Amino acid sequence: MYKNKKVKDFLSQISPVDQEILNKYTSQWTEYHAPKRTILTAPGETERYMYFVLEGTQKSYYLNKDKQHIIAFTYPPSFSGIPESFLTQTPSKYYLETITESKFLRLSFEQHQQSMKEHREIESLFRKATELFLIGMVQRHYELMAFSIEDRFIAFAQRSPHLFNLVPHKDLASYLRIDSTNFSKLFNTIKI
Repeated sequence: MYKNKKVKDFLSQISPVDQEILNKYTSQWTEYHAPKRTILTAPGETERYMYFVLEGTQKSYYLNKDKQHIIAFTYPPSFSGIPESFLTQTPSKYYLETITESKFLRLSFEQHQQSMKEHREIESLFRKATELFLIGMVQRHYELMAFSIEDRFIAFAQRSPHLFNLVPHKDLASYLRIDSTNFSKLFNTIKI
C-alpha cells in the first residue's frame, strides 16, 4: 500500500483526481523487479507496460554502429518505459535498460486504456503528463541545437545535479552529446 501511495502522490501533483478513482486506478499497478543491466524493452518489441520507478536508475538509448546514444534517464519518482511504443502499441526503435537494480510499479496498456475510457479524470491526467513530457523534449531539443557544450553541461548541472552521482559519466556525456574527454574537463572545471 505504501508503494501505491508513492504513485498516487506523483500522479496527484500532475493533476487532481477523485481519490476513489485514483485508488482504483493505482490498485491495478503491480510490483516488478529487474536486476542491474536488464534490457526491459529492445528495438522491435512493443512496450506493453507503463512503469513507475520506485528504486533504481534506467536509461533509454539508440545503438548506432555499436555506440550508445542516450535519450533519457529515469529514476524515482518518475515514469519509465518507451512512451511512443506504449502509446501507439508499435515496435520500439530503441532500448530501455536498467543501470542499477530497479523496482517498479507497472501497469499494462490494456488496463491503462480501460481506466482512461471509464474515467475522464484519468484521461485528463495523462493528457497533462504527455504535455509535460513534450515540453521537456522540446527544451532538450532546443538545448542540443542551440547551446554550446559548456552551456549544455551547465544547464544540465543546474537542472539535474543528482545524476552526476547516479549515472556513469560516459552515459551523461552521451546524453549531453559531449565527447568524454571534454565532459571530464567540464566536470573538473565547472562547479556543480
